[in-house]
Amino acid sequence: MNGKSRIIPLKEGFHVWTRQVGESPIKLLLLHGGPGFNHEYLECFADFLPPEGVELYFYDQLGSYFSDQPDDSSLWIDTRFREEVEQVRSFLGLESFYLCGQSWGGYLAIEYALKYPSHLKGLVISNMTASIPAYVASIQALRNQLPEPIVSRMLEFEERGDFEAEAYQELVMEHLYKKHICRLDPWPEAVRRGFAHANMQVYNTMQGPNEFLVTGNFKDWDRFADLKDIHTPTLLLSGRHDTMAPSDIEEMGRRIPASRVAICEAGSHLSMWDDQETYFAHLLQFIRDVEADRFNRD
Repeated sequence: MNGKSRIIPLKEGFHVWTRQVGESPIKLLLLHGGPGFNHEYLECFADFLPPEGVELYFYDQLGSYFSDQPDDSSLWIDTRFREEVEQVRSFLGLESFYLCGQSWGGYLAIEYALKYPSHLKGLVISNMTASIPAYVASIQALRNQLPEPIVSRMLEFEERGDFEAEAYQELVMEHLYKKHICRLDPWPEAVRRGFAHANMQVYNTMQGPNEFLVTGNFKDWDRFADLKDIHTPTLLLSGRHDTMAPSDIEEMGRRIPASRVAICEAGSHLSMWDDQETYFAHLLQFIRDVEADRFNRD
């Protein structure tokens, strides 16, 4: 991936990695998911945005593969990550820019938009609900659709805390990840690389053992009541087969005053891969509409 990399110093003394791809007055900063993953699984954004005149910034959050990875679990809290985003924005000199957060990055984008709206021109919340309890309810509903023997087998491993067992990992991959995380077979190389480079200390501290079990420090996060305070033009992008319930995404659209909901019908949690043309068509149309001052609530 071509571009210009910059290492950004943080106030805590750590450093994070960024890469600019393309040059344009239209600028978008991309927040990856996890927590503890990195930009690699989102590399496809470089194939679609810069050719259409969008200056794109990849960024690995602290703890992620291309940035510093301190061994300190006290760092892995949402408020610190939100302030990190503001430090990155300030260092890069971004004003009137688009912020796009995917999954955990969408959580982070909501937090940023509520505290720092004056810097934003547009907000994209991709594959993320506004509530972790709502997410847990959605993921458990998906699991409850599985045959009872499979659910029982998963629960046996979970009750023992045996999350690293190969048989358990295979069950989660086959019945959750391949159906609701990415529906392509095989997974794109960038996605496999991104998963291989995940920092599990960050993930386990904030999320928990896996997508089914949310026991980390963000488990009670819920911003549904605060969405009315987001007045930045907002695109809510998700997949029909996502781990996030489409009904939750649609409810977010009803609550955010200037918003548009786009559900990728063939997509899952990584709908930028498994419903790629639809995903980027919606994203680029949103940017064009905001730029032309014709964005309105659909």
